[in-house]
Formats: sequence, structure tokens, C-alpha cells
Amino acid sequence: MKKRLTLKLTVFLLLFSGGCQLLAPPTNPHLLLGNPSDANESANNFLIEKPQYSLSYNRDRGTPNWVAWQLNNKWFGEVERQNDFDPDESLPATWYRVRPTDYTNSGYDRGHMTPSADRTATVEDNQATFLMTNIVPQTPKNNRGAWKNLEEYSRELVKAGKELYIYAGVYGDKEKIGSNKQVVAPSYTWKIVVVFDRPGMGLRDISENTRIIAVDVPNRKNTSSDWERYLVSVDAIENKTGYDFLDRVSPAIQKAIESKIDSGESK
Repeated sequence: MKKRLTLKLTVFLLLFSGGCQLLAPPTNPHLLLGNPSDANESANNFLIEKPQYSLSYNRDRGTPNWVAWQLNNKWFGEVERQNDFDPDESLPATWYRVRPTDYTNSGYDRGHMTPSADRTATVEDNQATFLMTNIVPQTPKNNRGAWKNLEEYSRELVKAGKELYIYAGVYGDKEKIGSNKQVVAPSYTWKIVVVFDRPGMGLRDISENTRIIAVDVPNRKNTSSDWERYLVSVDAIENKTGYDFLDRVSPAIQKAIESKIDSGESK
């Protein structure tokens, strides 16, 4: 259920004689469904908007809180995986910028939120996925198992003609890694996938029948490779994180779709 009832700053009123009209903001597409934590300029909820994705960065964790991205066939091409993990130079100059070596010998993978394979249209797009602000410590069983399998299933949906809007993030403090203990490995990684039947659909096209896939994956050494095992409702992830997803969708539709648990690949 929704926790915020006020209008977002990202929605503008156009006043004219005889009334007013709500206009959608002229932003990149990744936050079409909303900014779930009201990310702004604060240190642990720092909004970063790139052409390839948007995210809330947490300085004290050294990872994103969440990352949001649009996925349709326009993002696919022939570019190979660049594999060039780099600090994100867009962070404030006084902040520690996580390096790839902070993960060395930690027992964790450098786990993408926006996957490399979701951004293969240009070299620049693919390189953006390797910025450390898009990376979290994931156990190999998580990153190479359930997480990877859901990524691949999501791309299959897009290749079948769907358009997706995806949020992915973390919660819980498992342990700190790196020589200076600058990065927090999360206890859980979660993902929400909103499935549009075709590209170009918008907020008005979301209904009680819109498919949403939500998973809450434990970041453990023995995590199952079956992502369907971790299916939950959006409400469940909101309760764990305190975030407010899909806040640009009407409250009645939110109530209907956020309480459902998807049936998985068989749908």
C-alpha cells in the first residue's frame, strides 16, 4: 500500500483559463513509474540519472539502494561485453569512489543491477553498466544463478515483443568488504519487473491485469538458481525496504497489482 499521498515534485501543473492540467515531466524514461525513495541530493539517497539508467546511491554502503531502467529492443545490439569496471567519477569529489579492487578476494561477485546484456546497442551504453555505482556484492550462487536466470528470462520477454520497466536493489547489512571496509554486502537483493504488452505504452495503459514479477533473493552461498522460488509481491518488498513503488500509478490499480504474486515462467 502507498505511504505517500502528496504529489511529487516531478509532476508539474500547467495552469490555464478555466482549470489546470497535469503534465508528465520531461525526464529520461527510466523513472516512468516513479522515484521509490524520493532520491535527491542526500548522501545515502543520492539521485544519479544516466542515459542508460537511474539510481539511488548510498555513500555509506558504497552501493546503490536501487537502480531503475527501461528495457525494450532498442537497447539491444551487437556490442560485446566491455568488462571494464570503473569508479563512477560523477560522484561528489569528497566521497569515496568504490573501486573494482574493493571486491578482490571478498568472496563476492561484482554483481550488476542493470545487466551488461541489457545494454548492447553502443559501447557507451555497455560501459555504463560497469560503473561501480551500478554494482553490489553478490554471492556467486546468487549472481550466477537466480539473478542471472531472471535477467535472461526478462530479455526473452523483450525479444517476444514486450517492454519492461525494472527496479532492482538491496537491503540488509551482511558484512563489510574491501581493504577499507567501504562496501556493504547486502543480506538480500530484490527486483521488480513491470511488463508492458508492447513498446510505447504508458501509465494509462497499466491496469489490474498488468503483469509484475517481483523477487526477493537471499544473498547467500546456497541461494537456489530457481528465481521462481523467490517470487513475492511488490507490497512485500515495500515492507522490507520502506520504498514506495509505482507511485505514479493510480492508487486503486496499485492496490490491486502490488498485492499479487506472479505465477512465474509458465504465465
